[in-house]
Amino acid sequence: MDLEAVPSRFARSLLNLAVERGYDAGKILQYAQIPFNPIDSRSDGYQPHITAMQYTRLYQQVMSLIQDEAFGLMLGHKVTPGAFRMMCYCLLGCDNLGKAIKRACEFFRTFYEADTQIQLDTRRDSAIVGYGSVKKGFAGDFVEASDLYGLSLWHRFFCWLVGTNIELKEVRFAGQAPRERARVVRYQQLFECPVYYGQLRDEFVFDTRYLNFPLVQNERSLKEFLRTAPYPLMVLSSGRDDGSLVARVRAMIGQDFSQGFPSFERITEALNMSAPTLRRRLKKEGTTFQQLKDECRRDAAMAYLSGSELSINGIAALMGFTDPSAFHRCFKKWTGITPGEFRQRERDSES
Repeated sequence: MDLEAVPSRFARSLLNLAVERGYDAGKILQYAQIPFNPIDSRSDGYQPHITAMQYTRLYQQVMSLIQDEAFGLMLGHKVTPGAFRMMCYCLLGCDNLGKAIKRACEFFRTFYEADTQIQLDTRRDSAIVGYGSVKKGFAGDFVEASDLYGLSLWHRFFCWLVGTNIELKEVRFAGQAPRERARVVRYQQLFECPVYYGQLRDEFVFDTRYLNFPLVQNERSLKEFLRTAPYPLMVLSSGRDDGSLVARVRAMIGQDFSQGFPSFERITEALNMSAPTLRRRLKKEGTTFQQLKDECRRDAAMAYLSGSELSINGIAALMGFTDPSAFHRCFKKWTGITPGEFRQRERDSES
């Protein structure tokens, strides 16, 4: 299992939240395009996993009904409506990732039970972020998909905040290693670092240098993130990279250009870097700010066409085109085919 294949029991938990409040499960599943009932594992066509996009549609529908958003990070725990969104807004005012994680820890410490709280420790050159109880490991329980899912999404959320991959040194689980050797291998492949079991709690370890990385997100990008979550995290590349400046600038440019692009001055201020220095460093990495803007708009258009149900005109608006025909012309210049042809090709390949 990887993060693009979500355990059906997460769908079951979300669906139960809505059913308990009197909402029709059938209509919700129809909207999410899930062809079976996750609540009943013996129902016709039941599958142990659903796609990230199916989970996102289900999540968005249920959360719009019950007015909350935590995208599965805290399933099984009572979550105050709007809490996760408000925590995100609290984090945006932080200077760097280290302060943001500390603020998130304080937020959870104030409002939630011990098993739900996250903690940050630093030891020499290692930062350790973890949560959960020691009971699981001592009881001899095995690591479950929910353990994997929660820890990986927290890691990816922090990556999103700073706009680059945070390379992990190791991952530790309180539970025991799965019996299936193939699953052990998959877990290690997901995090791309050593994975240890029977530890005190679920946690991941990374270099403390990342704690000084400035946050690259703002209220506009957060609004877009919450609108489409958890899909952005589930398909976020977790592959190793060098934390390049290009990756960080691309993350700050974002994927929603309906209100225009962030200015070059805004980028330099967020990176705490002078304009000449930023231009020089981008040139050293083989690009310019204008090239990055063009590439981000192209890549975002392709992502929306292949991974969302938005209309082509709607995507054109998100890309900052007031005239849909101009979007068609630009997209064909970028890819050699029209937006409609690209979307159909992607759907055919999925089939």
